[in-house]
Amino acid sequence: MVRIRLRRMGAKKNAFYRIVVSDKRSPRDGRFIETIGTYNPNTQPETVNLETARAIHWLQMGAQPSDGVVRILRRANLIDEKGAPVAPVSAEVAAPEAVAAPSAVAAPGAVAA
Repeated sequence: MVRIRLRRMGAKKNAFYRIVVSDKRSPRDGRFIETIGTYNPNTQPETVNLETARAIHWLQMGAQPSDGVVRILRRANLIDEKGAPVAPVSAEVAAPEAVAAPSAVAAPGAVAA
């Protein structure tokens, strides 16, 4: 099973975390599949950098977020209160469909070859 969880980085008593996608059986700071963001609780306010497109991709593929990541994803409005993924309508997700549709339609008066 694939999980989205926090990987501890930084110095002693000055930790920050990378948000990674990894196999459930891997250790906390061990092997991972992909890094999709960072979380720094030491700044005021807490700093979160998240690649939302990749997070949505992994949630749709069935990755289970850990408890800490659930809290971060709720703030980013990627999952609801029950923990179910929310399908956002954004320009990043809709862009490939919007670009593909006009190219399939021929211009008026154009001759098909």
